[in-house]
Amino acid sequence: MSKPNPTDRIYSKDHEWLKDNGDGTALVGITDYAQEMLTDIVFVELPEIGKKIAQGEAMAVVESVKSVSDVYAPASGEIVETNKVLEETPELINKDAFGDGWIVKIKLSDKEELKSLMGADEYEKLTKEEKH
Repeated sequence: MSKPNPTDRIYSKDHEWLKDNGDGTALVGITDYAQEMLTDIVFVELPEIGKKIAQGEAMAVVESVKSVSDVYAPASGEIVETNKVLEETPELINKDAFGDGWIVKIKLSDKEELKSLMGADEYEKLTKEEKH
């Protein structure tokens, strides 16, 4: 059973979350629902620091025992940090998708884009619909 979606972040229809740090940067990861669907994550391919990404563009890859999935940018910006710990312990995403399992930190280039993302309740509805 997925953990509740934290209300301090926003969500994309592709199952990424974004937590605005309030300083022009945001942490991004995949949701608990996404890691549950992927099952055991065995590898994470992180993007290069300094890479510019557009909203909706693939920016990282998560490989599980079941499949390989792209992680899409929930907002445009520049990669300023990656979670290097995932290179050694990719299963951290399974254990703590909303915490230590974050994937990248981006410097946001267009805060207006954040308005197109969903709140926790709206995302919850989406995942319930997908399960049926």
